[in-house]
Amino acid sequence: MSVLAAESPVNLTLGIDARRAHPTEGWSCIVPSATSGVLPTPQVAHRRGQVGPRGRFAALTAAFTLHSFRKKATREGEQPDMIEVENLSKRYGDKVAVDGLTFTVSPGVVTGFLGPNGAGKSTTLRMIAALDVPTSGRVRVNGRDYRSSPAPMAELGLLLEAKAVHPGRSARDHLLAIGQTAGIGKARVDQVIELVGLGDVARKRVGGFSLGMGQRVGIAVALLGRPGTVVMDEPVNGLDPEGVRWIRALLRALADEGCTVFYSSHLMSEMAQTATNLIVIGRGRLIADSTVEQFIAKTTAASVVVRSPEAPRLRGLLGRPGVRIVSDGPDLLRVDGVTPEEIGTIASLAGVPVFDLRVERASLEEAFMQATQDSVEYKAAGSESL
Repeated sequence: MSVLAAESPVNLTLGIDARRAHPTEGWSCIVPSATSGVLPTPQVAHRRGQVGPRGRFAALTAAFTLHSFRKKATREGEQPDMIEVENLSKRYGDKVAVDGLTFTVSPGVVTGFLGPNGAGKSTTLRMIAALDVPTSGRVRVNGRDYRSSPAPMAELGLLLEAKAVHPGRSARDHLLAIGQTAGIGKARVDQVIELVGLGDVARKRVGGFSLGMGQRVGIAVALLGRPGTVVMDEPVNGLDPEGVRWIRALLRALADEGCTVFYSSHLMSEMAQTATNLIVIGRGRLIADSTVEQFIAKTTAASVVVRSPEAPRLRGLLGRPGVRIVSDGPDLLRVDGVTPEEIGTIASLAGVPVFDLRVERASLEEAFMQATQDSVEYKAAGSESL
């Protein structure tokens, strides 16, 4: 689990009576891995590893930096933070929303979740969050059923519906109310407010927020408990370009520090810049579980682009069975079925000058459209019907 910490160092001295919170193991007192500026109960401190059998805290002090993260070392035999989906299915009457999904979301990388509308993404995310009960199969978050977690907000940070906020409540009051359910105090709430860029409007009513500002409130809720696993549904929805770049950097930073990061989006260009791995589903079934590069390479063919002032002559030299050549201009050829090395060698031996020779791969959007063309449930009419 990673820890978000204060831009200007803030000293937080904690003191609690730990006599009723003795763990079964022989831990000694250690610096807290997560503190919120509130005096935790002995039970909460025990769960966080902030207390040991030697009794009272002795003025433990922690300095936090807002935009820095650090990783909690995993004890030997401890389950690393991850999401495991095993043969997961969900039915609503005769409708099969999710059909036998099996995949693992690993820590340390950003994993994107893709699928057409109606593919079952939201239903899958709701089952991961234990908001929907699977018809069959199971989900484990950090090695166990999320419902059994003693500290849910520290296990899993969720952004499923950013605007699920009372419109008459301020952003700060909303976060304070949620934090109080998990023993999280004002200091942590104020840190997260600054982190998501809502410092100037934190005391204003959420009902007057734009879509992007409401999205930032939802992201703040997801990060409030310093979770080791983060699941977000369309986190860039409504954000301006600066906000999109910020969420991209945030997700990468969380992954770099060992968090498990799983998020969905319909913005393929943004997904291509942010995610390392992909889970792609269609009609509730798994289509792909791979890296972004592997998904594009497997789904689409790469072309070799070559530019030469003698393009027509080069085209004649390259023509043979199994080779497809398309002219993209008077001096530009797009070639399939021949490697760049072969083209370069043939051109060199024939004395044909070449000014540009490169492999051009399809975009993630093109690969996605190709992979899911048989899984699109809602197809719009063509523009010719206008």
